[in-house]
Amino acid sequence: MARKLSVADVKAHFSDCVRRVEAGSAVLITRHGKPVAALVPAAELEELERLRAAGPAGGLASLAGGWKGSEDLVKTLSGLRRTGPRPRAKLN
Repeated sequence: MARKLSVADVKAHFSDCVRRVEAGSAVLITRHGKPVAALVPAAELEELERLRAAGPAGGLASLAGGWKGSEDLVKTLSGLRRTGPRPRAKLN
C-alpha cells in the first residue's frame, strides 16, 4: 500500500520519500486530499510504460510479462483489421 502524503509534506520530507521509494515502497502525493501524482521505484515506471506501449492489443500476455517472441505476436495482432459483429438471425 502506498503511503499518502500531501504536496507540502512531500516537499518538507522529500529525502525521506526518496529513501522509502528506493526501498521499494510507493508514495501517493495528494493535493486537497485528492491523488495527483506518485513516487514509484524506477522499475515500476518502466513496467507501466511497457504496458502502456503494448496497448489493448497486448492483452493478457502483456500483463503477464509475455513470453519470448511475444512482441512479434503483439505486432501482428495490432496490424490485423477487426471485422464488425455478425448479423443476427431474424426470428419469425
